[in-house]
Amino acid sequence: MPQPTSSFPADGFEELPAQENIEEETVLCYRPEKFYPVRLGQIFKSRYQVVAKLGFGTYSTIWLCRDIEKNCFLTLKICISGQEGNNEVAVSRYLESIDAAGHPGKQLLRLVLDEFQIEGPQGTHQCLLFAPLGMSFTKFRNLFPDRGLDKVLLQQTLQLVLLGLDFLHQAGVVHTDLSPNNLLLGVQNSSAFEEIERLELEQPCDRKTLADRVIYRSRRMPITFGPATICDFGAAKIGDKHTGDVMPGVYRAPEIILGMEWDSKIDIWSVGVMVWDLFEGGRLFHAAKDGQLDDEQHLAEMVSLMGLPPAKLLERSEKARQYWDAEGNWIAATPLPEQSLETRERRLEGRDQELLLKFVRKLLRWLPEDRPSAQDLFEDEFLIQYTHEQ
Repeated sequence: MPQPTSSFPADGFEELPAQENIEEETVLCYRPEKFYPVRLGQIFKSRYQVVAKLGFGTYSTIWLCRDIEKNCFLTLKICISGQEGNNEVAVSRYLESIDAAGHPGKQLLRLVLDEFQIEGPQGTHQCLLFAPLGMSFTKFRNLFPDRGLDKVLLQQTLQLVLLGLDFLHQAGVVHTDLSPNNLLLGVQNSSAFEEIERLELEQPCDRKTLADRVIYRSRRMPITFGPATICDFGAAKIGDKHTGDVMPGVYRAPEIILGMEWDSKIDIWSVGVMVWDLFEGGRLFHAAKDGQLDDEQHLAEMVSLMGLPPAKLLERSEKARQYWDAEGNWIAATPLPEQSLETRERRLEGRDQELLLKFVRKLLRWLPEDRPSAQDLFEDEFLIQYTHEQ
């Protein structure tokens, strides 16, 4: 039975200065006409009522909505005009069609539940609906001292990520964009979303009102208790072998930087890099020179932490000749940083540090085929360490 809609207050909130850029206005190359001017309380498809803003990105805004037909909460992603979510829809439908055969990893992927289009003042916008989840692991991590998860929570999180990746890779899909931003806390019930809706009705969020739109402050998600879930398949690829530039800048695997063919092992590389983001409170690779992403700097940092690449890798890439000679020696102008994984790892000591770095070294290998599969890592000594300490 359809539920009654909510009436959101027209006052009682802080009106922010029009000249202050907030939320999506702060993204690089922001163009307001590309973003759909959502209003709280607005109903789409005579069914989905927007009850709060959850976030924004370069290409979309994210909203909590209530399905008034089924009386449940959903997450609504409204893409900017001209930016289609067709790839995420296609990958979601493909993955949904695959029989999980008892594989629990499928439940750790957030896939598109439904899609529709709306007409805005400046074009058509694709809308995607998802199961609602908690905050990103980037935000979750920042709540901890030193901006890092504790060791056991890191181990449990990595186990879940690898379980989700195992299903994904067995299905022949590469995520390509794995990072703490695309890892969300799970939820066990709707209480967190009910609380957000209540707050929006009783203590409306800050906003700025412009001639053609309202820019709302996003609601902060509370901490929820549920399994880590992999989201955002907008850049995912179906198939075994691929070429082209993918991955976030500092997460790029060697084969991406060197213009080589790549496969699902780039996701394994991402897990290794992500350990630093989640646990060490900072980036493993900075990969920047004069404030700009720089391939040579990135590769120099890799050499300093991983050693020189094998000849087999250099033979696969013409671009590699810019950085190494025929014997594999570093010849580029950028000096190799004085560092090692041991000097960079600052939170553990003794056996704990040994196991963590052994795990990271398994993942951060120059040759993709030398990296383990997700399934190979299920019984890794570091990941299961906490089960022996209880």
